[in-house]
Amino acid sequence: MHTNRNLLLLLLAAVLCTGARAQDLKFGFAVQTEVANGKLEGNYSTRTGVQSYLGIPFAAPPVGELRWQPPQPAEDWEGVRMTKTFGPRPVQRYIYDDMRFRSPEVSEDCLYLNVWTPAKRDQQGLPVLVYFYGGGFSAGAGDERRYDGERLAQEGVVVVTPNYRLNIFGFLAHPELTAESDYGGSGNYGLMDQAAAIQWVRDNIAAFGGDPERITIAGESAGSMSVSLQMVSPLSRDLLAGAVGQSGGAVNPQRPVPPLAEGEAWGSQFLKSAGYSSIAELRSASTRDIYEAYNSGDMGSPPIVVDGRFITEEPTVTFTNERQAQVPLMVGWTSTERPWGRFPDSPEAYRKMLSEQYSDHATELLEHYPDNTPTRSAIELASDTWIVLGTWNWADLHRRNSEAPVFRYRFDQIRPPLKGETREQEPPGAAHATDIEYLLNSLDVSDGYAWGADDRQAATTMVRFLANFIKTGNPNGDDLPEWPALEDGEKPQVMILDADSRAEPFEAEPRYRFLKKMYGEARR
Repeated sequence: MHTNRNLLLLLLAAVLCTGARAQDLKFGFAVQTEVANGKLEGNYSTRTGVQSYLGIPFAAPPVGELRWQPPQPAEDWEGVRMTKTFGPRPVQRYIYDDMRFRSPEVSEDCLYLNVWTPAKRDQQGLPVLVYFYGGGFSAGAGDERRYDGERLAQEGVVVVTPNYRLNIFGFLAHPELTAESDYGGSGNYGLMDQAAAIQWVRDNIAAFGGDPERITIAGESAGSMSVSLQMVSPLSRDLLAGAVGQSGGAVNPQRPVPPLAEGEAWGSQFLKSAGYSSIAELRSASTRDIYEAYNSGDMGSPPIVVDGRFITEEPTVTFTNERQAQVPLMVGWTSTERPWGRFPDSPEAYRKMLSEQYSDHATELLEHYPDNTPTRSAIELASDTWIVLGTWNWADLHRRNSEAPVFRYRFDQIRPPLKGETREQEPPGAAHATDIEYLLNSLDVSDGYAWGADDRQAATTMVRFLANFIKTGNPNGDDLPEWPALEDGEKPQVMILDADSRAEPFEAEPRYRFLKKMYGEARR
């Protein structure tokens, strides 16, 4: 019953947001621009002064023989292409309740992007943000309400949200795919889609008033991991001016990016379990058959691998040897990334859990995650080992191996419940993915939540930090709290982002150094 009520509230919010989009079209007029493939017609909002161009193809549809191939250039079109509605989102299973899509359907033909620009007549040279959505490389799309770029565009930034292929359609590696490629690898096609979108922006963003030399990329969760990977990829790293990561980094000491052979083994097992004898047979199968074969199994997701084209070496090696994009980095995580699940509620149960899961290091872990607050410590350990450690290590590696500054944060603002909902108890902290609406200041578009004055204060501060970073490589600016760059030390300063944003010594720093050491020893 509770789930049904949440669904009804989300549907009502969707109707209201659809009405807001209709109002924008009603109080706007058509605008046109021209990119390499042809002319586009979008909408100019007289309410905000922002132009939007939605559903622009940046690559050829990855269907038929292009299924499980690197993205290919989009074809030219004749006349004027209407770009006033979102393109289809990637094929995916319904997983997350907070993904509120505006696209009409799912399709393998999904390589579209959206542009919001504040450019006035003949204005050029605006900084650009390309934002990659999260969803575990299994779900998500650039049309989600929380990624709406209009508010950030009002800060003087051109905003781009591309789609990329997901799950089995975006990450399948297989020996036959490797053999047919011209680079001796396979997999990572969704990441190559992202790289193709960055290249498209480089080639075309001037048509929207953007500066191709001032491209910052950003993302949350899987999108944040993607940003860290684009920083090391030879396809993208020379195209970037800055990077922003929210809760995710692909340099987690406990989960290095595996070699191609691991992805090929996964792909071979998938074909066998799904009853297909070859890639040719799988390519001829329908979207439905592949989708059902993938989602009815228990193999999990195909891994990101060192494929030889997008990723040419384990990413930690790239950072350690200073071969990553040498650009400013703004990166952080939420205060309680993983508050859900069953956690021990007594010191005895907590110590038992540590002994069972971390037998060789249980005593040392108690020094960093004490048993006098068992539930809190268990939540922090789960959050750290799941996603915070990789994000922390990304910031640490870049700080050590780049002259560019790193600005690190922790997000503490607790997102309110849905309108009409009440909470039995307050969450223990800010959960994973709850910072997105604040950083992009998309609260008015994500209007299913009961936003209050503190939420709006946090969002106003955060979007200004973000806009400053995109423009200058530094989040600081007039009338904002001072955000110090990350430095070495036992407790370096970290920016706490909430309604009262401020810099504080980061008391938890030693535990991440311990975890990195612990997992490094475990792999020897």
